[in-house]
Amino acid sequence: MPKIPLAEYIDNAVDWMQEAWGPALDVISETQDNQVSFLTDFLSNTPWWLLIAIIALIAWKANSVKLAVGSAIGLLFIYNLELWGPFIETLVLVIWAAVVAMIIGFPLGILSGKKDGFNTFIMPILDFMQTMPSFVYLIPALLLFGIGKVPAIFATVIFAMPPVIRLTDLGIRQVPTDLIEVGETFGCTTFQMLWKIQLPVAIPTIMTGVNQTMMLALSMVVISAMIGAGGLGAGVLESIAQLKNGQGFEFGIAVVIMAIILDRILQGLGKSMQVDKER
Repeated sequence: MPKIPLAEYIDNAVDWMQEAWGPALDVISETQDNQVSFLTDFLSNTPWWLLIAIIALIAWKANSVKLAVGSAIGLLFIYNLELWGPFIETLVLVIWAAVVAMIIGFPLGILSGKKDGFNTFIMPILDFMQTMPSFVYLIPALLLFGIGKVPAIFATVIFAMPPVIRLTDLGIRQVPTDLIEVGETFGCTTFQMLWKIQLPVAIPTIMTGVNQTMMLALSMVVISAMIGAGGLGAGVLESIAQLKNGQGFEFGIAVVIMAIILDRILQGLGKSMQVDKER
């Protein structure tokens, strides 16, 4: 049985994209790199104690005093390990990639929740994206953008986007029918129905998707150190290559602390929105 030349087809498609979209990709890459570098430099030049205080304040407002104290202790521990620079780099990449994934994913999730035909079309694509091994995303990112932070952001956005699309779709579909009927009775337009009824009710489910997207972005940013993303992932990768167990544990525990802080803050925001909705 003759083999289907799938690899050749993909190589040809990538070559065509590089030739046809090369200038546009260069502009996107340069713009994204400048913006990420500016934000990284800004946070790096911010006094470490002030940044810890700001994050602790956010944790307190979003969740509880307990989380604020725990966040401050965890961040002080990262600073003590002299990993503050890599921590800032990873934090910027995670937040940047997650925000881009949400900007793209929210409209797609809303459209999927309101249009059955689009839902039927996009769900197999999301299944494919979520079952694809994470390392595979690095290949097209590397070919299209080269080595650096931009391909890491590209791969992270693609990898982290499915949860926010799925759970936005689910949240829209779970809105009770009687609420929709009430909105129709009062003559709500499609936008008013979405903005005043469907999205407020769907917020807790949507926030779960935001949480999952953020966690996936963090995991992918660490893996993206293989293509020059830097940050804490680079330290983990170096430790594996040089068999430095202690150094690897230090970088790994910093990643865990970041993940816990982001996760608890987002969970707190979701609960706060749920309480506001019930009121």
